[in-house]
Amino acid sequence: MPSTRQSGFTLVELMIAVAVVAVLMGLALPSFQASLRSNRVVTTSNELLASLSLARTEAIRGLGPAGICASADGATCAGTTDWASGWIVWRDDRAAGGVVVRTVVRYIQPKERMAITGPNAGVQFTTQGRTQNGATQIAVAASDDAGVARCLLVNTTGQSRVTQGACA
Repeated sequence: MPSTRQSGFTLVELMIAVAVVAVLMGLALPSFQASLRSNRVVTTSNELLASLSLARTEAIRGLGPAGICASADGATCAGTTDWASGWIVWRDDRAAGGVVVRTVVRYIQPKERMAITGPNAGVQFTTQGRTQNGATQIAVAASDDAGVARCLLVNTTGQSRVTQGACA
């Protein structure tokens, strides 16, 4: 009678494979977390840059001043430097009778594990696209690693750019 041999892995082979996978995951995980942290900072910086651009565009359209500011509720400027709680892009419209009505154009949700610091009054643009308060900067960093940072610079003419590293 011919013997039929079962094929498969032994328990020892399976345990060795699991141990090798565990060691490789232990080596790869810290590098992966650093990559995620860096991507979070870059994404937030790009969102801020897009918000600044949108606010400047709204102001240049000639309806009135526009800007961005920190906002926890998504409806009003919070008067805080903690931009990680979210921010809004707004514009001032002239209603009937010359009354100025502030309209929220876009609300950006709060950012977890981020440290974002900007001016208390936000950044306001005139109808010529210039900044109302002069040159300003917004600092973006990972709250769990201050070494991963970006600095958004807005000059007096309203042009924005991002530099790598913390704000000076």
